[in-house]
Amino acid sequence: MRVFLSSSPLFIGITMSNTFAVDLERGFTIEEKLLKRLRQKYQSASMIHKFKGYDIWIPEINKSVEVKYDSMSNQTGNIVVEIEMFGKPSALITTKADFWAFYDDNVFAMIKPMDIVNCIFLNKLEYREFVGTGDTAKKKAFLVPKGLLFKNATILKEYE
Repeated sequence: MRVFLSSSPLFIGITMSNTFAVDLERGFTIEEKLLKRLRQKYQSASMIHKFKGYDIWIPEINKSVEVKYDSMSNQTGNIVVEIEMFGKPSALITTKADFWAFYDDNVFAMIKPMDIVNCIFLNKLEYREFVGTGDTAKKKAFLVPKGLLFKNATILKEYE
């Protein structure tokens, strides 16, 4: 899970040296929220720890889910979709997950990785290079308008 720090008062005073631990803990909390939601329909859904391929496995349907968090999308209007880090393909380019679930502090938007790719190419989006909050190097990523991406997604509220 890639986590982007927000400017929330919860994180004021956190230094770069300890943001990874904070991001990791928050990431697990968000994954647990989605897992609870998925278990309403798929009781055997489980977290997959210590595996880079995806975060959640759903045996009932033989599908995997990668969880992404982007609270800044509420301010910028864009979802960050990484494609390269440290000069190597990453995230969307290397994903093994059947679905990505973006969480923006309000809803989970579930979407197939190929639908993300189609959204990017059909809308002629161009990648950007930048150093993300908490990162130590530049990444390449698309800034996909949230409304554009979410219209192709299944929106899940935490509890329905």
